[in-house]
Amino acid sequence: MKTLIFACFAAGSVIHAETGPEAGKQVAQALEVKDEKGSKEKLRYWLALPPAEEKKPEAGWPLMIFLHGAGERGDNLDQVKQHGPPKLVGKEKALNSFIVASPQCPTGRWWDVKEIKQLVDHLSESQPVDRSRIVMTGLSMGGFGTWGFLAEYPDVLAAAVPICGGGKPETAVRFKDVPLHCYHGAKDNVVPQSKSDDMIEALKKAGGKPQYTIFPEAGHDSWTDAYATGGLYKWLLEQRRAAK
Repeated sequence: MKTLIFACFAAGSVIHAETGPEAGKQVAQALEVKDEKGSKEKLRYWLALPPAEEKKPEAGWPLMIFLHGAGERGDNLDQVKQHGPPKLVGKEKALNSFIVASPQCPTGRWWDVKEIKQLVDHLSESQPVDRSRIVMTGLSMGGFGTWGFLAEYPDVLAAAVPICGGGKPETAVRFKDVPLHCYHGAKDNVVPQSKSDDMIEALKKAGGKPQYTIFPEAGHDSWTDAYATGGLYKWLLEQRRAAK
């Protein structure tokens, strides 16, 4: 039987969430959040906790937030499992070391980073999360969402992996110190490689040291190669946000 948790946030609002995830399984969850206009709505997401046999670090588990692309929007949560970490949970052993949360964006909408921040806050309160090791990755629309989250909340993430997305170059100075690995396909005819080029160049000009991988033969689907890249998850596990 599912129980209800009531989590209070700095803004004073009360958010309700369905909980009860089982270790080692990806479980459907829902969180009541407030959008930019202050209206309440339900954010549905998959939540995967590390298997019970995994030894929990003393400070808690790193948290990975995955933002899907435009094609997975809607109210069928199974669509979110088509690509990336929610597809690989249970198959990619390195993901056993993360709490993985994969929300779904409603039809006709764009990622609302304020809602994603509420999800991060909720999970940080309700699950054994190491707040110094929160990472985010997203593809296509989710890549744009990842860049947007960095711009709005530069002090939250320990690392980010935006894939075939883009952002506002003028915001790069805000998150220049966040470890970042960007991926894009050179033959992408949906989101041109120049979108990532511009962000990487802006980060470098601001003093950042981003990593950037271009797959010369990949089209828009550069995420399959990106999430299969050896060492990506190890790199993410090594990142920690410095205390301020």
